[in-house]
Amino acid sequence: MITTTAEQNALQQTSDLEAAVAQVELGLTTLADALRERDAPAVELRANELHRALAAAVQRFTHAARHGGVPEPMRRRLVRVSGQVASQREALARATAALDRAIDVLLPEHPHQAAPGLYGARGFADGLRGGTSIVA
Repeated sequence: MITTTAEQNALQQTSDLEAAVAQVELGLTTLADALRERDAPAVELRANELHRALAAAVQRFTHAARHGGVPEPMRRRLVRVSGQVASQREALARATAALDRAIDVLLPEHPHQAAPGLYGARGFADGLRGGTSIVA
């Protein structure tokens, strides 16, 4: 039975930390779902929600660390969630880099570097510039 004020505060703090980590976990799950569905508006929304949840969790864990410490099970859970965030960030960075490479191939900055018939970043094909016309 919880009898002292210190025990009640510790229980409340643990409950707050639990809620913060649960929100981050939920944010990770919903963002992963939006990414899997390739739903850009949902990705944007879920990423913002996750950002807010992470900020709130950092604030609660900082407060807990300054006022009695963070229980070991919550530390382990936070480390696991941090790893998930890092993994998702790395996957997004790889996908972004792949997309950038694909765009560079399809729309090179300098059309003369592209294969004949491809459009450049400004929308011109090599064969259509310099006064050349197409006869149909």
